[in-house]
Amino acid sequence: MSWISRVRNALANVTTRTDETTDNLWHKCKGCGTMVFTKELEQNLYVCPHCEHHERIGPKLRFDYLFDAESYTVLPSSKVAEDPLKFRDQKAYPARLKAARTATGEQDAFLNASGTILGRKAVIGVQDFAFMGGSMGQAVGEAFIAGVEAAIGAHAPYIVFTASGGARMQEGILSLMQMPRTTVAIEMLHDAGLPYIVVLTDPTSGGVMAAYAMLGDVQIAEPRATLAFTGRRVIENTIREKLPDDFQTSEYYREHGLVDMVTHRKELRETLGQLIGLLCAEKAAA
Repeated sequence: MSWISRVRNALANVTTRTDETTDNLWHKCKGCGTMVFTKELEQNLYVCPHCEHHERIGPKLRFDYLFDAESYTVLPSSKVAEDPLKFRDQKAYPARLKAARTATGEQDAFLNASGTILGRKAVIGVQDFAFMGGSMGQAVGEAFIAGVEAAIGAHAPYIVFTASGGARMQEGILSLMQMPRTTVAIEMLHDAGLPYIVVLTDPTSGGVMAAYAMLGDVQIAEPRATLAFTGRRVIENTIREKLPDDFQTSEYYREHGLVDMVTHRKELRETLGQLIGLLCAEKAAA
């Protein structure tokens, strides 16, 4: 073997080792700044073992953590017009959609799955903040309605995990129309005698907060999640008062009666299973 071949092979080995270790072994906690071993974070359901900060996670992990093993089926995404307003800012809207799909592997910011939790049927919808900030457009509205219809068809509760910056500006009024549409869908669920459960996750704000995020029969929130309709600074400048440090957090909402409970991610599966058993038993008895 020539010296050139030996050097080429050595460099190839060094490059491979660097790819495997640089970004994958450690994760810097956004809550306390501590470097956490990635495998330890995964085993802890993406909750920091030092400060209990709940990292943002996507639909697939939610489904894996909540549903009984190998019990769930991801429901197909609805098709909608992708650029109805021909919107363009610094980038064309279709280019932003393509980039988000490449980054997340999903068609849009909302995904449904049907399965069982502790042996009880449920349909879960998860909003993905990694997809354009979880913004609500036509695809999110259609997916929400499809989730409601699937829950009615399965005679199961609908559980929604919210994570959103609000309405999707690239779809203008068509985005805002999803607020009344999803509200009507929730009424369809109630007419069928089925519970609607909301789990607020970090962050939930804007038009989503003003619509289906706050219409649950039971309102749950993950710890220390930012929950708001509008920004803290906007409110302070409007009322000209200093707001409490914990304003617009899960704990503040619980203390003021806006959510029923703040539940750690490790306890969510058990809590949801118990709620389904309780609420569905009551509906059956009624």
